[in-house]
Amino acid sequence: MKVLLTGATGTIGSAVLKALLAEGDEVTALVRSPESAATVTALGATPLLGTMTDAELVATAAAASDGVIHVASPGDETSAATEATFVDAVLGALAGTSIPFVTTGGVWVFGNGADLTEQSPWNPPALTAWRGDVEARVRASNVHTTIIAPALVYGPGGTGIPSLLLPDADGNVRLVGDGHQHWSTVHVDDLADLYVLALKNAADDGYYLGSSGQCPTVLEIAEATAHGATIVPETIEESQGRFGVYFADALLLDQQASGAAARHDLGWAPHRASLISELQTRV
Repeated sequence: MKVLLTGATGTIGSAVLKALLAEGDEVTALVRSPESAATVTALGATPLLGTMTDAELVATAAAASDGVIHVASPGDETSAATEATFVDAVLGALAGTSIPFVTTGGVWVFGNGADLTEQSPWNPPALTAWRGDVEARVRASNVHTTIIAPALVYGPGGTGIPSLLLPDADGNVRLVGDGHQHWSTVHVDDLADLYVLALKNAADDGYYLGSSGQCPTVLEIAEATAHGATIVPETIEESQGRFGVYFADALLLDQQASGAAARHDLGWAPHRASLISELQTRV
């Protein structure tokens, strides 16, 4: 397949790029800079210089593809407008075609839950409340779409958000809150497999939680990273002061999800090392 990919130099996107190339697909990667263009070229993709708000460029590239995977996000106050512009451009270009469009949500939109599924009601923290409008546009379109809602993503050595629980300069591991909350997790390479499966096999209007089913508490994660360091709990107010209210409130969510639907529907089989195993073996 000829695949248009965003975010190819990021944590998730680079893993998706690797997975697509391993399948023999031809990947055009939307990148913002010559440096990023050189990076994706070295990995085996064809760079397309532009941004998510270059609507005409995005629409032309999407229409020329056999499929689109979108994992990039500004991750700041421009996210809502930027995502809407990109999604509208792709939906407009693919309307009336069978070209699949796989885009990205996030597990945080469901709020707290001990057994989250795709049918769980939304209760997003302020940080991700903007996703509702964008995802509604995707699901209401006549385009062949799938939304992947990743859990907290980690890579080899426990990188990503879990790295917030590595020992600090004082030799302490600071919890987020008191550490009782569960974080639903997924290895980045397992998640990349899910994106590829969704692109090639998902039915129209698919929606999947990308969670491995491994949902340790923050305290359990901290115990795996500590290696003798002192673990220090925080009050909610202290965590909000350290990370900002919006980000801290998302990190304080207590979430558990199995990812069973993706296993059942798409044959997804996450098998990489768990976050705890990665952290316990980290040097």
